[in-house]
Amino acid sequence: MGFSGHLVFARSEHPLLEAPPFGSTGPGLRDDVHEWQPRPGGWQILQLEQGIWEDEHLPTLVEWTGAPACVADVSDSSIALVTGLDTNGHRWQAWLNLDNAAALLVEDPEDVDDVSLWMATPEFEAAIGHKRAELDAEVPADAEGALMWASAAGVHATAQQSRIEKLLRAQETFVEELFAALLDELGFPEAAHSSPQP
Repeated sequence: MGFSGHLVFARSEHPLLEAPPFGSTGPGLRDDVHEWQPRPGGWQILQLEQGIWEDEHLPTLVEWTGAPACVADVSDSSIALVTGLDTNGHRWQAWLNLDNAAALLVEDPEDVDDVSLWMATPEFEAAIGHKRAELDAEVPADAEGALMWASAAGVHATAQQSRIEKLLRAQETFVEELFAALLDELGFPEAAHSSPQP
């Protein structure tokens, strides 16, 4: 069973747990939050169990930190939808693990009573292929948005769009590793260890 929840990436001189989205969640929050190894420059990642993060928290976090931030909505460590926001309100999104995302996003036909039977059909495989092609077509724009967001965050690296696109099309067993790799590829300073603390 993989991780389901959110990975929140932001820059602050203060611990991210002091940010307004987390201020009212109570003392028990510590059990549901894991801090990843911080990155140089004040960049931090919080791994939040499901139910803590809400979509409206991202603008609040950007306002509180005064810097761009992003969040990955992770499902069972196999899929993530990354949403980034900068201080001017520009937003971008990208799916990680596109094959898994395509299978999740395929809509079941209205005349299907048993989804498990539908999933065993050639039509289901064709629908996944069609959805995968749709997601793939969005990758260049997603990569461009990610690069613009990183630039707004003050990252002056030699990140190449082609490398970001390749990473967005990559497949990993644990999507958290893809998220960390995306931040690395965008030019954010790397942590000593990009994995969660035990």
